Amino acid sequence: MTVTLNHTIVPARDHTAAARFFSTVMGLEQLPPDGSGGHFAPVRVNGQLTLDFMTAEAAEGHHLAFDVDPGTFDEILGRLHALGVPYGSDPSAPDNGRVDHPLCARGLYFTDDAGNLYEVMSPR
Repeated sequence: MTVTLNHTIVPARDHTAAARFFSTVMGLEQLPPDGSGGHFAPVRVNGQLTLDFMTAEAAEGHHLAFDVDPGTFDEILGRLHALGVPYGSDPSAPDNGRVDHPLCARGLYFTDDAGNLYEVMSPR
């Protein structure tokens, strides 16, 4: 049997707002609320993976990294610019405005208000 990651919980100060922010920046589908009383705000990443945003009183940020093709990278970068969201090429400086990632041709980091650090990498 092949093992795949089905979903993971992403802590948030406000799960609905965090899911909306992430899905907007990444150009992904936000799904209807899920779980008991709708305490998850899921975002479909691809056919195998959903991120379930959940409100947490003391939300500790996670690091989530995504590989994207060059066109998708350009779209994400454009949405970050349009939304005025800071981004950067280094996890310790996710607001330096650069995309010269040390592990790939172009990459960037951005954060949400709960301290989640999102990494987006493109081979070209």
